[in-house]
Amino acid sequence: MEFKTLKSIIEGLLFLSGDEGLSVRQIAEITEQRPDIAGKALQELKEDYVSQERGLQVVQIAGNYRLATLPDHAPYFERLAYSPSRASLSQAALETLAIVAYRQPITRVEIEEIRGVKSERAIHTLNNKDLIQEVGRAEAVGRPILYGTTKSFLESFGLADLKELPEPSNFDASTDDLEEETQLLFSKLDSQMTFEDTEQT
Repeated sequence: MEFKTLKSIIEGLLFLSGDEGLSVRQIAEITEQRPDIAGKALQELKEDYVSQERGLQVVQIAGNYRLATLPDHAPYFERLAYSPSRASLSQAALETLAIVAYRQPITRVEIEEIRGVKSERAIHTLNNKDLIQEVGRAEAVGRPILYGTTKSFLESFGLADLKELPEPSNFDASTDDLEEETQLLFSKLDSQMTFEDTEQT
């Protein structure tokens, strides 16, 4: 395999691994390369991001490597994340939020198994809007992050606690139930926003 191709593959792997990241050993196993070769390619990729003044960087956290944004750009990311209305949530974000709300604590992989699609961007959005947060680590291989809802989530939806969530008629991992949970959550949000608008007038 050409070294340039290996670096490109590693970049894609880091993107897909999200917050969990990958170790050099994992990268070596996936790419079927020796650990020293994988480590060298990873180091060069890291240096490329710096020398080319890219908007991302390769960082090492708890032994794993992952892609991250630059601290200097934080003010711009805050502007993107800020939203005066929770009603601006996309369908993907709302579906993800419904899953977290009803089935927390839950990992990203479990969320994606229920939705059937990648959910990293939706999780990132919800985390930035302070609607979900990391609540621990699962007792599984790689100790994946567990997500749960926040106090801001309760405030945004007008809930005293999670027991006040609208209750679905059935509760399992089927698509129909996901649609029902999402609709119930959307209805709750819609009624809360309407109530707030009434108070302001």
